[in-house]
Amino acid sequence: MMRAVTPMLNFKKGGIFGRGGSEPNMEPDVLDEGGVLAVWGSPGSGKTTVAVKIAKYLADKKRNVVLLLCDMTAPMLPCICPSSELECERSLGSVLAAAHVSESLVKHNCVTHKRLSHLTMLGMLKGENEYTYPPYSETQARELIECLRELAPYVVIDCGSYIANDILSAVALMEADSVLRLANCDLKSVSYLSSQLPLLRDNKWDADKQYKTASNLRPDQAGEHIGRVLGSVAFQLPHSQELDSQYLAGNLLADLSMKDSRAFRKEIEKICGEVFDC
Repeated sequence: MMRAVTPMLNFKKGGIFGRGGSEPNMEPDVLDEGGVLAVWGSPGSGKTTVAVKIAKYLADKKRNVVLLLCDMTAPMLPCICPSSELECERSLGSVLAAAHVSESLVKHNCVTHKRLSHLTMLGMLKGENEYTYPPYSETQARELIECLRELAPYVVIDCGSYIANDILSAVALMEADSVLRLANCDLKSVSYLSSQLPLLRDNKWDADKQYKTASNLRPDQAGEHIGRVLGSVAFQLPHSQELDSQYLAGNLLADLSMKDSRAFRKEIEKICGEVFDC
């Protein structure tokens, strides 16, 4: 399922994942192939939450990972962590506004985290929207994703739900090695996804690379209910009150420590093992 990817085996000192200066006794980065995972689904299905938790899991395992946040109508970077935890604030809009997206341009605009040295992010800033910058084309979106492949062995893309007018999310779904397709266990979510899939059929949409995932499952939604509404699913992500609290507080990069998050953490680990073999 995964396409062959040339991993970035050794990040140069002072690069995205470096902190500058000497850092004795640093453990070496784990070296493996990785890949590009797009997280997509119906509105309210927890796309950003799941994408962030996957990226954090990889970073905690010392895998260098880029998290791309595609939403331009509601920038998600401010919802992930407090701005005080970021070493810089730069915008995805500056990258897509360029006539040609280069690796150096992407690298310059990546946002790094003070605590998670293996994680870098790219997204729109608070107060920006899709009209803040000039319109971009499919070419720039493809160039961006190819640059991200070169910058890190792991790329996690938080796609927007509405792909009809979201070029970056649509391209990400077609170019990703795997797609985690989220849906809440209700008929509205299923109906929404059914309405969007025809938009991809005439393009490079590979149904075989999808992992259908039941998201935000409540205790009363048993296997029989899931099967009746969503059909067979690869993963089941349970509801967690702690996750809700982190999302509301804009602190999704915090650790999950409460008992009600245990099943969610195990499922994220299962997803990373299946998709990335790690």
